[in-house]
Amino acid sequence: MAIDLVTRAEWGARAPKGSYSSLASTKGVKVHYTGGRVDPAIVDDHKKCVAMVKSIQNFHMDGNGWIDIGYSMVACPHRKVFVGRGPKHLPAANGAGLNSGHYAVLALVGSSGLVKPSDSQLLAILDAIEYLRDKGNAGKEIKGHRDGYSTECPGDQLYAWVKKGSPRPGGGGSTQNPPPSTQVPKWPGRLLKYPPIMQGDDVRKWQAQMKKIGYDIVVDGYYGPKSKAVCVKFQKAEHLDADGIVGPITWKAAFSAKA
Repeated sequence: MAIDLVTRAEWGARAPKGSYSSLASTKGVKVHYTGGRVDPAIVDDHKKCVAMVKSIQNFHMDGNGWIDIGYSMVACPHRKVFVGRGPKHLPAANGAGLNSGHYAVLALVGSSGLVKPSDSQLLAILDAIEYLRDKGNAGKEIKGHRDGYSTECPGDQLYAWVKKGSPRPGGGGSTQNPPPSTQVPKWPGRLLKYPPIMQGDDVRKWQAQMKKIGYDIVVDGYYGPKSKAVCVKFQKAEHLDADGIVGPITWKAAFSAKA
């Protein structure tokens, strides 16, 4: 499973003020939004996402008196997933008496400003859910915060997506109980190469696969010199032409490889 994870150390999280209550498993995940205004500028500046997550943690710890940020994971518009309390730890954001039933995943959208989650953000939410299923024994349920608790959260637009079955953008249907995928995804039809720097979801997909099978690569959707170097290293390991270009043969080899 590929996920662009932002660890607590990477986003500068404060240490929790106490010990977490443990969770062996949950029925699933509940999706949240911030409930306030989210500056649309975060879409163009990931540093603003980091600052926002820090601000939320400070409010939860200093304002609410909680031991830590209340969410299990946080999904931002850049398809990055911040570790909050993480898997196997009781969240605090679902409401009294409801936290043991579901993990809590926050999307950085709000009631004003940035209110509509992008496809990248929906994918980040799904990445977080898959991570919690893999690492925290989360069940198949995907619900909104308002399911079982009197609140507007996660907002009408995000909740409508949840009610549709949380479909993966671009097709793929519901993710309530997704079957395992064993097929190699179709080659995108263009050569990924550098120079110049190339950008796109196809680049991100290839980078995520390379990271999944053990290569040290940043999953940012930009094919530059570092991605080319990883490609060359992979091609040499697979006894392919080491030209640093992701064509149909290298693409198929990457997605056929095992970690």
